[in-house]
Amino acid sequence: MVKIEFLGPINREAEYFNIKNLNDLAEILKNDSELIDWLEKSAVAINGKLVFDRNIELKSGDVVAILPPVCGG
Repeated sequence: MVKIEFLGPINREAEYFNIKNLNDLAEILKNDSELIDWLEKSAVAINGKLVFDRNIELKSGDVVAILPPVCGG
């Protein structure tokens, strides 16, 4: 299982999925009306490292973090 963390203002509990890559995750989450706007704007990290390739292979135990844009001062 891959753990999906929704950080910052998304304010959602972590979820677990059996997925092979980020394309699989996108397919699962694309119909979630609460997430769709966040997904278009967010960065993604796998095990703490930012990634830009949706085809990176995920393994059981990996942690995917959805990182929405934030503003700080």
